Amino acid sequence: MKTVAGIDLGTQSMKVVIYDYENHNIIEKASCPVELISADDGTREQKTEWFDEALKVCFEKLSAENKSTIEAIGVSGQQHGFVPLAADGSPLYNIKLWCDTSTTAECEEITAKVGGKDAVINATGNLMLTGFTAPKILWLKKNKKDAWNNLKYIMLPHDYLNWKLTGDYVMEYGDASGTALFDSKNRVWSKVVCDAIDEKLIDILPPLIEPQAKAGSVSAEAAKLYGIPEGIPVSAGGGDNMMGAIGTGTVSDGFLTMSMGTSGTLYGYSAKPISDPENGLSGFCSSSGGWLPLLCTMNCTVATEFVRGLFNFSISDLEAHSSKAPCGSEGVIVLPFFNGERTPNLPNGRASITGLTTANTNKENICRASMESAVFAMRGGLDAFRKLGFEPKEIRLIGGGSKSATWRQIAADIMNLPVRVPVLDEAAALGAAVQALWCLESEKTGKTADIAALCAEHIKLDTEATTNPIPENVAAYDKAYDAYNTVLDAVKPLYI
Repeated sequence: MKTVAGIDLGTQSMKVVIYDYENHNIIEKASCPVELISADDGTREQKTEWFDEALKVCFEKLSAENKSTIEAIGVSGQQHGFVPLAADGSPLYNIKLWCDTSTTAECEEITAKVGGKDAVINATGNLMLTGFTAPKILWLKKNKKDAWNNLKYIMLPHDYLNWKLTGDYVMEYGDASGTALFDSKNRVWSKVVCDAIDEKLIDILPPLIEPQAKAGSVSAEAAKLYGIPEGIPVSAGGGDNMMGAIGTGTVSDGFLTMSMGTSGTLYGYSAKPISDPENGLSGFCSSSGGWLPLLCTMNCTVATEFVRGLFNFSISDLEAHSSKAPCGSEGVIVLPFFNGERTPNLPNGRASITGLTTANTNKENICRASMESAVFAMRGGLDAFRKLGFEPKEIRLIGGGSKSATWRQIAADIMNLPVRVPVLDEAAALGAAVQALWCLESEKTGKTADIAALCAEHIKLDTEATTNPIPENVAAYDKAYDAYNTVLDAVKPLYI
């Protein structure tokens, strides 16, 4: 048996899968929860020791026999988190995460120093947003001076795991493009943005590598600690969205992946750099070559989980009640900004339920509206894609939302596109494993393997879960979407 392993470090947990690439099957997987530090000022942080422990626990849960078959490893990680390390590799502070919104002042400061929003977009392909890494680095400089003075390594979460496995300090284009320090069009660090934070910054950023390259090889220390073969390649890896793109086969023009987890994302492969930051479409690179324009919202299943808890419902209860309400929830609208929001850019935003009357206030409408709200945000991203000339063919749906037949139909109707679901549900971990296979085959042959061919072979879709838009529902949702945007435009001034 020949296998590759994929590691996925999410916000709430870490997962490791072992993928039998000859028989196209995940033969074993393990997971471990990861804690979260939260504060009322928008702080969302984790600790490197939690990552260390989770990685160790996951590998300990896997059988020694299966681990011995691993020929390469790939790592997926939550994007944008800032891992600051000293020269000896010790952590200098907590990891500020993608969902940390405490750096609004730093975003404004960097934007002003670079020369305004247009200058930042020209330099990076993105706006300077609280979710990105750059303002977190300036926050450290301003608030933790000793840590800043001793800063030697700047890593993202997936880079940190690569470093734990190999001892090598590198970064690939996809995750780098989510730092707001990176010129995604030319695939180089942006000196003008780095200098706006500190002139020393560009000199301590990691060397950049191609997505099919290896980040390093498993060290003797890591092999002993995790029970995995020494010397096998660890691929470049990437952010969870970049690995999710590989894990859903979104590696050629026209395909979109929509992830409905804690956050919501919509992204599509493009052979050329495209972005529309003003409308929430970030200019990222893919981790398979090419580019990955992406929209991200901070509240997706956050809204449905809140409503579920409010009514003390199980997941099946939520599904049953939502399915009884009509498209548009009889005018009930949920603005799901429980964590503030990134798209639209409202870090101080708050959630609300509007449109309630004595006739439409019921559990069915509120449940369905919470589901609809997540997809309405994605619809804005789809509109931005189309304005840029992107011609979508279908959506590959992943995350918790993909398991709901009601949510799949809502997505198909609001987006007016066919929705298809991968057979294997660990898209980011599987994508990391397939990227590891890409790296392995490229190393064996001495030339870059065909990532699209690999995805066509290894990413299978569940034909029974395929959901097509229903014309009358599409028409109803066009009206509901307009109503949603009217309410959104009305409340935006409250939170700017």
